Amino acid sequence: MTRAIAVPVAAPVPADALAGAPGAPRVHVESVGAGAPLVLLHGFAMHGGLFAPIVPALAREMRVHVVDLPGHGWSGIVHPYDLDAIVDAVDAAVAAAAPRAIARAPLTVLGWSFGGQVAMHWAATRPARVAKLVLVATSPSFVVRDGWPWAMAPDTLARFGDELSVAWRLTLQRFLTLQVQGSDEGRRTLAQLRTRLFERGEPAAAALAATLDLLARTDLRSELPAVAAPATLVAGTRDALVPVGAMRALARALPQATLHEIAGAAHAPFLSHRQAFLDALGKIAPAASRADG
Repeated sequence: MTRAIAVPVAAPVPADALAGAPGAPRVHVESVGAGAPLVLLHGFAMHGGLFAPIVPALAREMRVHVVDLPGHGWSGIVHPYDLDAIVDAVDAAVAAAAPRAIARAPLTVLGWSFGGQVAMHWAATRPARVAKLVLVATSPSFVVRDGWPWAMAPDTLARFGDELSVAWRLTLQRFLTLQVQGSDEGRRTLAQLRTRLFERGEPAAAALAATLDLLARTDLRSELPAVAAPATLVAGTRDALVPVGAMRALARALPQATLHEIAGAAHAPFLSHRQAFLDALGKIAPAASRADG
């Protein structure tokens, strides 16, 4: 027997209200639920709306802050476009979206793909702010480097950037297909991604280029020992963008990590295998693991 649970919903906080300081970029945050704070960070060229299918389950007992990363969705871009500036902007936005008494409370931060890099850097540089991490289909480096073979070749990423500058819409559509390649639920998941991709407008070319440049130069391996927060890692065994080997290596490199591998999932397990994904988060949000399928 299922029991309906009423989730208190807060109206989305207007982006203009999230500047944090005069001249700071506007970062869009939508907040829902009540309880300990949980921040959701999406991937490259996406926006926070992609998390919509799992937010109700997570909000049963947590205050969920769904963020549009700078330069994505309804958020302005930051200058310079680096992880320090992104973390500064997101931290200020989340604080502004929370009640004043708990504005700086320790957070659980869930980062998917590029959002995972933001989450890792946040935890490494502000350990008092990030109490727990959830890292989904992410990597300390998305390109091959010495000692890190579980990634794409630098020239592959560069070619993707060239194609994006010529035909960005078609290139993003192909990128979505790559994210679900090999998944048990590939067709359904691809339909969800395509439906939501442009819900918050077309991405700015400058933001896409800046994010790709950041992905090309980011290598967080040296920061991982400084991540004090316990981390829950969720990987898809059929992920073509972040091979499961990358997630296994990441789990070994982090001081406190538990890895969950979802069989048959690709790069977006929270969409393709929602219940298995929520089950993996059971200790983070126990009520989520009891969500209806």
